[in-house]
Amino acid sequence: MKQLVRRIGQTVALTLPVVLVTTGTLAVTRVPWAPPTGLDQQVVAASSGDGAGIGRSSNATAASAKAPDGLAPQESLRVVLLDELRAKNPSAALDLLERSMREQPSLTPYCSSLATELGKAAVRKYQGDVQRARSFARPVCDGAFAAGVVG
Repeated sequence: MKQLVRRIGQTVALTLPVVLVTTGTLAVTRVPWAPPTGLDQQVVAASSGDGAGIGRSSNATAASAKAPDGLAPQESLRVVLLDELRAKNPSAALDLLERSMREQPSLTPYCSSLATELGKAAVRKYQGDVQRARSFARPVCDGAFAAGVVG
């Protein structure tokens, strides 16, 4: 009896880590920040300058069509975000930034600097009214928008 319990324990000890690693790996492949299957095609579309990029609203699409050709993808996104902020409000620009980061993971290293610049632009839009600009802040890119509003 003792050997049977020991053998069952050893079997569980050997198979449990395999099962946990396999299920954990499968769970990680289904998270929203994992790139979609056609990522290469999406990145090309985002940087093509035709305004058909991912995560752009119809107003942002029109704004990106005015952006100068030959800009890096993060610079094109910056132009679109600032135009969105001017045309609507900081909340719309932050929504667009959040959506763009989710749909274009290659741009995530620029998220904090873009959000900080949006914060500064929001203060300019509201003629230095920091309280009003700060009212749009939310934790997009680790609160960099709020840091841009303050500094």
